Amino acid sequence: MISAKQIKAARVFLDWEQRDLAERSGLSLPTIQRMEKLGLERSSVANAQKVQAALEAAGVEFIPENGGGAGVRLRRRAAERDYLSD
Repeated sequence: MISAKQIKAARVFLDWEQRDLAERSGLSLPTIQRMEKLGLERSSVANAQKVQAALEAAGVEFIPENGGGAGVRLRRRAAERDYLSD
C-alpha cells in the first residue's frame, strides 16, 4: 500500500492541492486531509485504492520499498521517450 508521504509527494509533482486530489478520487477533502495527516493505516483499503488510481491516472508511478525507500516519480510521456531515445 502507498504511504501518506508518497501521496503528498505525488501531489507536489502534479501541482495539486488536497482539494484537487479529493475531486479526482471521488473522496471528500476531510478524508484526504486525514489520510495525509494520520496515514493510510486508519483508512479503508477502498479509499487508498481510489487515491492511488487517481494519482496513477494523472501520470504518477509509485516506487515500492526496495532498500532505498519507497518513492514516486512521473511517467515519461510517449513523446518524451521517443525524443530521448533518438
